[in-house]
Formats: sequence, C-alpha cells, structure tokens
Amino acid sequence: MSSQPTPLMQRIFSNPVFRTFLIFSIFRAFYGAGILVVTWLLATSEEAPWWTSIIFLLCSMVFSRMLFKRIKLRWPHLFETSQDPVV
Repeated sequence: MSSQPTPLMQRIFSNPVFRTFLIFSIFRAFYGAGILVVTWLLATSEEAPWWTSIIFLLCSMVFSRMLFKRIKLRWPHLFETSQDPVV
C-alpha cells in the first residue's frame, strides 16, 4: 500500500478554506474542553451565582474568536496552500 496521498486528497488539503476549517475545528475541540471544565466548576460552585457560568460562556465565545484571529496572524503559513494548485 502506497503512503503517497491521492491527487484528490492533495487538492482537498491544499484548499485554504478546508485547511482553515480543519485547524479551527481542532482549536475549538481543545479550547471547548477547557471551557467546559471551567463552566462546570463555576456551575457547581456554592459561592458563584448561577448566572456567572452563562456570562462566562458568552465572554468565552467572543474571546475564542479573538484568540483564533491572533493564531491566524501569528502562524499564517498554516492557512495558506501547501503546494501549487493542481490544474
């Protein structure tokens, strides 16, 4: 079995929209796991009011977008095509 990617797979992974979607999905998986842990801690805390976790979730939505934009600025090569387009 060959370890070379097929031309279709090369075209898919060289598509900047697909690459951005894939990287954002991986980012959201790790970031989302952390957010769930913090939200659970806030929701089960005896000292924090119930609405604290809702405010935290709303703020984390905005913060995650800002953080992802910073990632795109810091590592732009991750979001560009890795090879010339196949004609």
